[in-house]
Amino acid sequence: MALLLEHEFKPLPADKQIETLPFLEAVAHLPPFFDCLGTPIVYSPVKADLAGNIKKIRTVYDSNPTKFKTLQNILEVEKEMHGAAWPKTGATLALMWLKRGLKFMLVLLQSISDGERDEEHPNLIRVNALKAYEIALKKYHGWMLQKLFTGSVYALPYKSDLLKALEKGKEVKEEESIEKIHQFLSRVTPILDAIYEMYTKMNAELSYKA
Repeated sequence: MALLLEHEFKPLPADKQIETLPFLEAVAHLPPFFDCLGTPIVYSPVKADLAGNIKKIRTVYDSNPTKFKTLQNILEVEKEMHGAAWPKTGATLALMWLKRGLKFMLVLLQSISDGERDEEHPNLIRVNALKAYEIALKKYHGWMLQKLFTGSVYALPYKSDLLKALEKGKEVKEEESIEKIHQFLSRVTPILDAIYEMYTKMNAELSYKA
């Protein structure tokens, strides 16, 4: 799967300390995923938000690569730096929203690869997208954004068209594409789970609505 596998994520180490630079370099290739979902009015802002948050974290990292070597270093140093304003500031806030966008993407792909579908319309991905939205983003969105997102599922591409877009237009058998999605998920899911765990442990998760 050209788009998802073109830059590998480093395996999660035993201590769950995620190195900032390799993570950012791998994740920087993922925003174009949202182009594959069509509906620019909804998914272009998500793509821009993802890319913008990656850039914010990279700016903080570049300011002192030694101090910000791992994602945990970023949270710990910014907590000390920003005091009462933390965690609603800096790279901590950017990573918080970045992980939510990635969660949406991973739950959507997991649902497709697990074969979850509307039996009456098996080539549609509405069921998968709604599940991903409910789990990853809905509770952080106000009423208007929720309406926009739930309405957008009716304009999503067919599953076959999404898989083709992820292969960058190449014709590949569905089972081959699903296997590549499995490979991608097996690499990225443990990393994302570790980031969520880190936010919980450090009490850095916020529930305000965008």
